[in-house]
Amino acid sequence: MERDNFIYKPTQKRILDDGSFTWKAPSNIALVKYWGKKEPQLPENASISFTLDACSTITTIDFSKSKPNENVNFDIYFEDEKKDDFKPKIEKFFERIKQYVPFISDYNFVIKTRNTFPHSSGIASSASGMSALALCIMSMEKALNPAISDELFNKKASFLARLGSGSAARSVEGPLVVWGKHDKIDNSSDLFGVKFSGTVHENFKNYHDTILLVDKGEKQVSSTVGHNLMNNHPFAQQRFVQANENMIKISEALKLGDLKSFISIVESEALTLHSMMMTSHPYFILMKPNTLEIINKIWAFREKTNSNICFTLDAGANVHILFPEKEKEKVNDFIISELIQFCQNNHYICDRVGFGARQIQ
Repeated sequence: MERDNFIYKPTQKRILDDGSFTWKAPSNIALVKYWGKKEPQLPENASISFTLDACSTITTIDFSKSKPNENVNFDIYFEDEKKDDFKPKIEKFFERIKQYVPFISDYNFVIKTRNTFPHSSGIASSASGMSALALCIMSMEKALNPAISDELFNKKASFLARLGSGSAARSVEGPLVVWGKHDKIDNSSDLFGVKFSGTVHENFKNYHDTILLVDKGEKQVSSTVGHNLMNNHPFAQQRFVQANENMIKISEALKLGDLKSFISIVESEALTLHSMMMTSHPYFILMKPNTLEIINKIWAFREKTNSNICFTLDAGANVHILFPEKEKEKVNDFIISELIQFCQNNHYICDRVGFGARQIQ
């Protein structure tokens, strides 16, 4: 599917004067990471993620008909407080998507958004936030053009969300989503995320993700800056090859229910992501001392108990602990007794794999 397939083409003339749509979209955690992109918001390598369940953004757009404007007029509120400092990112998003949904220039918008997790928790909300906003825009398109199929609706929502935040492409569907063209993965695309088409063993159903909040402060380096540093990175090309090879390996592990191989790939991917940051120019370290304390505790616990617990990291200090449903009591006891002491204010979030965004009536 090409970009032109996503340009708005109404099959009948309908009028939409005013109204409101609300969507709840989840965050996601990448198992095989993407780090490095090209314009416009395209990944240098394929990635795969677990869609989360509890960590979500709920966004409502209220819209009213106006005279056509060159720039989209909107106000944005986060948790009932007007947030003008959020506007530049949303303005850039609207500018990027306007050619695909030109009707947005005919409306004034009030955007109201909130997270189900604390905003200061150190969890990036750009994926869930941009996905929820894109889905609201797509509900407008569906109202104007009811003939659009559910499949095209989801693909275009992911396509639009990607133009706001790359990882948002993976926050429309679930439980496993692939973003980035890969020769060995059916229907994969750089333009949008797709549900993983391979077989998934029962071992990976109802998987848990407990997020240990090591540092709730703002990241010292934005993801956009970090991605751009891959452009001249001495190890970039090798990394892109490695990630695409790991996509094949993790697909096989998911099919066979091979938890040990899954652990090896996921942890290696997390550490590789951070090694790319530490070897870029300028270089930076986002892990904190307590991040390393947690990782070493996990390794010792796994060695002692033969547990299938593992960790992954985003571009930050917080640790995502992944484990299968059948180990939840044992692992939860371990987290409470051994790990929360390394969290800021003992804060952590219990989550599990979810099934994608949903509209709220």
